[in-house]
Amino acid sequence: MRDSGVVPAAYPLMTSLLDGIVEKLVPPFILSKFEGDAVFAFAPDGELALQGVQLLACLNACYSAFLARVADTRELMWCSCTACSTLNGLDLKFVVHHGEYVALSIAGHEELLGPDVTIAHRLMKNHAAALVGASAYALLTEAAAGHFEAPLEGALPVTEEYEHVAPIQAYVFRLDTEQTWSS
Repeated sequence: MRDSGVVPAAYPLMTSLLDGIVEKLVPPFILSKFEGDAVFAFAPDGELALQGVQLLACLNACYSAFLARVADTRELMWCSCTACSTLNGLDLKFVVHHGEYVALSIAGHEELLGPDVTIAHRLMKNHAAALVGASAYALLTEAAAGHFEAPLEGALPVTEEYEHVAPIQAYVFRLDTEQTWSS
């Protein structure tokens, strides 16, 4: 691949949106890496102080900040390219899983590896949108919901199935700027 030297107009906008997500998630989470338009973050077991409604409130606060940043960037959208014109239709989707991983240095970069990391990646392609439509959501696996003691009232259960993996039970929470979770 060759560096064209030309930065498409939408890239600074996407960078701003990703920066905003990271600002709300790090800390309490640790940024692992960016994967296209996705942020991959994790927390070592025992180091995430968020439990129950606090976890859901953190994700919802990140969503609210994302929407505010989208509103702020509207005035910066000056072209009619596909990326700029679809910016207002972007929404957030969170996948939260709890499991084991191994951190290894590969080519000088720390990578998280293991079956549970693979499951988290596979869960990015899920059926939550069939339950909540085009709205923002947080999908918590049964393992994550149990570990973080997430309240399941209002959650929509879903079973995700992937080749070579046992069915994964999960819960989908709609994110809403009007939503407040209280303990």
